Amino acid sequence: MFAQLVTYKVSRKSLNKFKKEGLNEKCLEALAKLEEQLFDSSEALMTRIQKFPQGTEILKHEALILKHTKGYFRLDKWIPHKTSREWVEALIFALVVATVVRTFLFAPFRIPSGSMLPTIQIGDHIFASMFSYGVPVPFTDVKISPKPIERGDIVIFPYPLDPSVDYIKRTVALEGETIQIIRNKVYINGKQLSEDYAYFNPQLRFRQAEDNVSNFGPVTVPEGHILVMGDNRYDSQDGRFWGYVEIKKVKGKAQIIYWSKDPGTALHGGNFIQGLIDTFNPTLIRTERLFATLK
Repeated sequence: MFAQLVTYKVSRKSLNKFKKEGLNEKCLEALAKLEEQLFDSSEALMTRIQKFPQGTEILKHEALILKHTKGYFRLDKWIPHKTSREWVEALIFALVVATVVRTFLFAPFRIPSGSMLPTIQIGDHIFASMFSYGVPVPFTDVKISPKPIERGDIVIFPYPLDPSVDYIKRTVALEGETIQIIRNKVYINGKQLSEDYAYFNPQLRFRQAEDNVSNFGPVTVPEGHILVMGDNRYDSQDGRFWGYVEIKKVKGKAQIIYWSKDPGTALHGGNFIQGLIDTFNPTLIRTERLFATLK
């Protein structure tokens, strides 16, 4: 099966290589007649070359010819039409680049909830750096040259109770630290933590009486884990309720808002096209939030 994916083709690039390797002009002219023709096997290519008057001379360089005409997974085999093939090649290249960028550099995320208000608002679209805590190895939790998560970092991670959903929260306590919340004040190892970012919506003050909202712990964060919380403390389902986040599961660090639109100001409703019009309607864009860095 693998052999079927190997093909041979004389291209402009291979002709230039033949010239550099010393093939004479008559041999090059003969090979140029095969340019862009696809051969399913080396035997088929050699048989075709033998039909040229210069065939015997060319076959003296058989190893060189095969080396520079051999290719794998060529689209010519499945898409003979050149223009269509070029479009497919461009699409594949774009997908590969997008995958590399999203895996190793930056990934976009849309914020659907208000758990990080006012730092991150509903309708914000953010970029997260995927390399902040090390270079990720695709399809694993392994990171090359891992770097530590710091307190205050806004991190992206799979929701522990449903890993198919990504969550975004702020790192509050690190592994080995003891955290306690007393009347909305956070204490780390007995010392009060300064939190300028914490928000307590007065309209939700009734939630103070609920377990784990305004009073929590003390608990010690296990090794290899962090405890995260939303900035909107009265309206965030976070580590106070479902526990800790494994450090190795953290995907990236939120860095910048690249797009922001108030979802409550839609001019149209219903279908996808109308929603798209709203998304790019300049009157609905929160321009003051564009390209704001997240801290």
